[in-house]
Amino acid sequence: MKKILIVLAAVLLLVAIAVIGYRVHMSYDIEPHEYYDTKTMTAQGRTYDKSSVVYMTSDISPEGLQKAYDSLEINLTGKVAVKLSTGEAGNPNYLSPELIKDLVQRLNGTIIECNTAYSGSKRAETAMHMQVAKDHGFTDIAEVDIMDADGYMVIPVEGGVNLKENWVGKDLADYDSVLVLTHFKGHPMGGFGGSLKNISIGIASAEGKTRIHSGGVFSKPPIDVGAMLTNQDVFTESMAEAAKSVHDYEGHGERIVYINVMNRMSVDCDCVSSPAEVDMHDIGILASRDPVALDQACIDLVFAADDGDSLRERILSKNGLHILGHAQEIGLGNRAYELVSLDV
Repeated sequence: MKKILIVLAAVLLLVAIAVIGYRVHMSYDIEPHEYYDTKTMTAQGRTYDKSSVVYMTSDISPEGLQKAYDSLEINLTGKVAVKLSTGEAGNPNYLSPELIKDLVQRLNGTIIECNTAYSGSKRAETAMHMQVAKDHGFTDIAEVDIMDADGYMVIPVEGGVNLKENWVGKDLADYDSVLVLTHFKGHPMGGFGGSLKNISIGIASAEGKTRIHSGGVFSKPPIDVGAMLTNQDVFTESMAEAAKSVHDYEGHGERIVYINVMNRMSVDCDCVSSPAEVDMHDIGILASRDPVALDQACIDLVFAADDGDSLRERILSKNGLHILGHAQEIGLGNRAYELVSLDV
């Protein structure tokens, strides 16, 4: 009996150590929001080494979208990929094909996506994913390429802390330049979904998505186990590192540009089949050559909005701002930005 009690005590001690260790591993601090537009930073006496330009129009229309693209003064050449989310089946908040059609066709672009890596998704397999893209109207305006239909390729991560390589859809190699066209919104795991998420999780293959969610530990979908065992900051850092690998792959930013559309902003991602209702107003379209500055500008607009309480809470509760700081630290871009209005 004494031996049994000793064994039980030892087991309970190990369980307690495991629980405490898990809680310590999973803990993270909530970073407060600060504005990073250069005017505010200067007025507050805050310094910055470099800043980037972000262009903005309040005109959420096909014409406004083309104006945002033209503001970047770049001609994407060759075979152009347009990276966007086709949206989960049942989700109504994805970018409208009617909104993006003129710009996509002007560039003769191919819409690119990769399969998902979470349970229950209608986009986890190529045939189903293509059907969702068709149902949502994307195949009516352009060719759609599920880039990991035939597997993935490996690209290096320069300066990564958690990832040394990134597994992206194999077909990415087929394109000469990329327009990253993002519906900015909240996200149940990352806090928010902007350009950084669109080129990290969005361009990663299903296996690559699992690696990002698990901080480089797991590679077999679904992501459920990896996500449960991964510290939140490690997850968002891994997204930043994967994003940098794609930006670097595209000529260190010479062949890739970024546009965020701030409309129908639920606290949930377009990857959620039944998202929370939209409870804030549409804001506009923003564009930049710097995805860090672009996402930061969108964050700042959300925090300045009178009706952004739900989205602000989602961003902060997931420490979503951490991805921006880490992306800047590893050299992907600048949080400091100059916001230039196109509404003149």
